[in-house]
Amino acid sequence: MKYLNFIAFVGFSCMFWNCGDKHAPQQETTFSKVDSLTEFYLSLQDSMLLTWNLMIHDDNEKIKAMHNLIHELMVSNPGKREELAAYEERLGQLERLRYTPKTMANNDVVEEYDFASNTLVAEIVALAESQAEFAYNSTLQKLTDKIREADQRMASYREDYDAIVVTYNAFLEKNKNYLHEIDENSSFEKRPMFQMVADE
Repeated sequence: MKYLNFIAFVGFSCMFWNCGDKHAPQQETTFSKVDSLTEFYLSLQDSMLLTWNLMIHDDNEKIKAMHNLIHELMVSNPGKREELAAYEERLGQLERLRYTPKTMANNDVVEEYDFASNTLVAEIVALAESQAEFAYNSTLQKLTDKIREADQRMASYREDYDAIVVTYNAFLEKNKNYLHEIDENSSFEKRPMFQMVADE
């Protein structure tokens, strides 16, 4: 599905860069140009939303797997319930720290979330792997693998999102004279990118 979305995005990008083609037929009307720009603008918004939702869903699945891993550890290690309960509380805090497409403009918000998430993943996985039963407990093994894999996919999702945002922001800049005709109720603010956060 991800590859299909990328192919569609490339197609939309080609449409975008051809919208202002100097060699386009002169008989193109203002309405047809605005109509074409509107269609591409909406496709960009859909692509950003889809990629964002896929990323957040995968991150939610990682958090769910961590909850399940803690539960499994509580069952097999009743003496560590207090320690594991503290991890549950931190997971709840992690979900409340989650950034949004707007709040990520503040690099501290993303950095705080990433630090909390990375720390929890490292500590919970290390705790699971330190248990004597880990070598033969397939449930613990599968959950730790699921957490690691989801954590590794995050960078790829962010790259995909940034790629669409780059095109979206360039579209706003290139077609600023038509924006009020595309959607008179939109503020047309440029979107922040994860790469911007990483560079700071």
